[in-house]
Amino acid sequence: MKAITRFQLSLMMFLEFFIWGGWFVTMGTFLSQKFSASGGQLAMSYETQSIGAIIAPFIIGLIADRYFSAQKILGFLHIAGGILLYMAGTSANFESFYPYILIYMLLYMPTLALVNSVAFRQMKDSSKEFASIRVLGTVGWIVAGLLIGYFQWESKNVLENTFLLTAGVSIFLGIFSFTLPKTPPVADKKATSIREIAGLDALSLLKDKKYLIFFITSVLICIPLAFYYQHANQFLNETGMKAAAGKMTFGQISEVLFMLLLPLFLRKYGIKKTLLVGILAWIIRYVLFAFGDTGEGVWMLFFGIILHGICYDFFFVSGQIYTDYKAGEKFKSSAQGLITLATYGLGMLIGFRLAGYITDMNALESGHNWQQIWMFPAIFAVVVLVFLLAGFKNEKIEDTKS
Repeated sequence: MKAITRFQLSLMMFLEFFIWGGWFVTMGTFLSQKFSASGGQLAMSYETQSIGAIIAPFIIGLIADRYFSAQKILGFLHIAGGILLYMAGTSANFESFYPYILIYMLLYMPTLALVNSVAFRQMKDSSKEFASIRVLGTVGWIVAGLLIGYFQWESKNVLENTFLLTAGVSIFLGIFSFTLPKTPPVADKKATSIREIAGLDALSLLKDKKYLIFFITSVLICIPLAFYYQHANQFLNETGMKAAAGKMTFGQISEVLFMLLLPLFLRKYGIKKTLLVGILAWIIRYVLFAFGDTGEGVWMLFFGIILHGICYDFFFVSGQIYTDYKAGEKFKSSAQGLITLATYGLGMLIGFRLAGYITDMNALESGHNWQQIWMFPAIFAVVVLVFLLAGFKNEKIEDTKS
C-alpha cells in the first residue's frame, strides 16, 4: 500500500471514531445533568444507534455496492451529520434533542461500514493490514476522551460542548472524504429483485453454519455490551470518579496494544479462540465493576476499564475481519453492513432497552444499586460464552485478496 493511501485511511479512521467517542460515551451523563433524563430516556437515546445500524445494510447494499462510490457517500453523510450534531447540542430539552440524535444516527451508522469498505478495498491481505489502520480509530476515540477530561466538561456540567466539537470535526471529515481513494460500486446495477436491490444478497453468508453461529453470537453478546456503552460513564461519575471520560480512555489505550496483537493471535489460534477470549473479558469486566469502588476497590474499576482492549478487539474487530474473509468480492460493503446490523443493531437495540429497564429497577434516592445492575450482563455473557464454545468450530483466516 502506498504511504499516501495509508495516511488517508488512517486519518479517516481517526476522525470517524473521534466523532463517535467525542459525544457517545458521555451522552448518558449529559442527558442526566442537562435534562434529568430517566433510564428509559437514556435507553431511547442510545437505541438510535441500533435503529441506524439496522437500516445501515440497506443503505450500503442499495447505494454503496451498486450506484455511488463509497467515499462520496461518506462525505455527504458526515457533512449532514455535523449539522445535526450542532442542533442536538444546542437543544433546550430532551423532546427537541431526541429527533436530532435519531436522524444523526440514521446517517452515522452506515459510515461505520463505509470506512471499512473503503479501507478493505485498498488492501491485498486484510488480516494483516486492517488492524494497523483501524487502530488509528481507537487513537481518535482516546484523544476525544482526553480532551473532555482536560477541559473538565463533565464536572463543569457543559457536556453540550462535546456535540459542538464533534459537529465541526464531522463536517471536516465530510469534506476530506472526497479526497479518499476511489471506491466505486462493484455489484450489478441492473439487479431486478428486491433482494438484490436492497443488498440482501449478503444474507447468503448465513448459509454457512460457522458464520451463522458467529452472527447469532454477535447479536447476543451485544446485549451485555449495551450496558457498558449506556451506563459506564454514568456509573463512574456516580461512584465519585473524577474526569471519568478521560480515565475511560485507558480502555482505548489498551485497545491499541491488543489491536496490534490481534493479527498474530488470529493466525496462531484461529477465530474461535479469539472470540472466546473477547467474551471472557466482558464477563470479568462486569464482575469487577459490580464489586469495585473508588476506595480500596478502585483497582477493580481501572482493571475493568483496561480490559476494553480485549473486549472490543478480540470480538468486534476480529468479527469484521472474519466477515470480510467470508464475503464474496461483489458484496464486501453489504457484508460489513450485515455485521453492523448484528452487532450495533439487533443485539444492542435489545440491550439498550433492557439496560434502561434494569437501571430504573435499581434506582435509589441518590444514585443506583450498581452491583445488581452489572451482575446481569456478567451472567448473560457467561451464557453467550457457553453457546459459542458448544456451537462454533474453529477456523483459521488465511490470506485474503481484495
